[in-house]
Amino acid sequence: MEKIFNNTAAAFALKSDTELDRAYFLFKLIASEPLVRIGTAVTNFALKAHLPVEGLIRATVFDHFCGGTTEEDCLPVVDKMYGKGRVSSILDYSVEAKEEEVEFDKALEKTLKTITFAKEREAIPFAVFKPTGFGRFDLWQKMGEGKQFSVEEATEWHRVVERFEIVCKAAYDNDVPVLIDAEESWMQDAADNLVADMMAKYNKNKAIVFNTLQMYRWDRLDYLKKLHERAQGEGFHIGMKVVRGAYMEKENKRAAEMGYPSPICISKEATDINYNDAILYMTEHIDTMAVFAGTHNEDSSYKLMKLIHKAGIAKNDKRVWFGQLYGMSDNISFNLAANGYNVAKYLPFGPVRDVMPYLIRRAEENTSVAGQTTRELNLLKAEKERRKN
Repeated sequence: MEKIFNNTAAAFALKSDTELDRAYFLFKLIASEPLVRIGTAVTNFALKAHLPVEGLIRATVFDHFCGGTTEEDCLPVVDKMYGKGRVSSILDYSVEAKEEEVEFDKALEKTLKTITFAKEREAIPFAVFKPTGFGRFDLWQKMGEGKQFSVEEATEWHRVVERFEIVCKAAYDNDVPVLIDAEESWMQDAADNLVADMMAKYNKNKAIVFNTLQMYRWDRLDYLKKLHERAQGEGFHIGMKVVRGAYMEKENKRAAEMGYPSPICISKEATDINYNDAILYMTEHIDTMAVFAGTHNEDSSYKLMKLIHKAGIAKNDKRVWFGQLYGMSDNISFNLAANGYNVAKYLPFGPVRDVMPYLIRRAEENTSVAGQTTRELNLLKAEKERRKN
């Protein structure tokens, strides 16, 4: 298959010289683990001390990785990516680590608003939310472990289920697929069960509700196959976002501290095989499945391109999407779109202060994933050189 991901002219066509320089500067910083550690500590201190640093954050890391502070703020970015690059956007309310009911209701309101935005705009094909955006982490964990709820917790859990029901029904009524992100393994069982119930209810004719498989977990392919058995028996479609995962260090640390086998694959190679096997399984059953391949891995992207071709699936078949995060892997996103594939960028938004946990996670992820930041830097450098000539 023709190699397309080194075309930097297509990858960075939407970036001005200034934006290109900013991206290069940011990834140079992210490439240094000590700088990321120091920067994270300083930023957290400055925000807690209410120092006037939000403007600086907004002009640098925030504007590179986020679409804006509100949904409306994101629309110029959405229109620019889709109008010039044919890359779609998924508005992601990226406020994390909240514990109050008022915040969960706010997340529900935001998610419903993004469904409305998606219904009205071809450039926004999906909505998205996190389970812990709708309920406390500890509550998810307790449910997953099968522990007895207090009366108050049972009422609280009912509100979580109600929020899921409201969003999934809105997605179904408006014909807007909704992606539900995966989180830490010790709360994920409860999320899997609830999302599967939503699939059984709303995916009778096609995939509207999507769960997420983190393929750095060695048990996820078996989970997919068991869910497929249930789907065949109950007559519903499966929607899955397939990713490698974002909590590896936390997962391994907890497993070691608590003395249970780590849910994480033994190696990067094993994770890659697991990921590609899941993609293969889903394309083999595309008649009753839809896959959103969330990956920054070029090899996995080529693998899916080949599977699409081999299975005779149209490049623009709405059951197959490629996805990347805004501010990363533009060489994959824009070159795939230029070649006719369905591509969507996760476009985070929210108040600068509230989105900082997400941004810190992005920086740490780029630092820890071998070769990812180096690839970004090499591509940016190549484009800077190309523009000089």
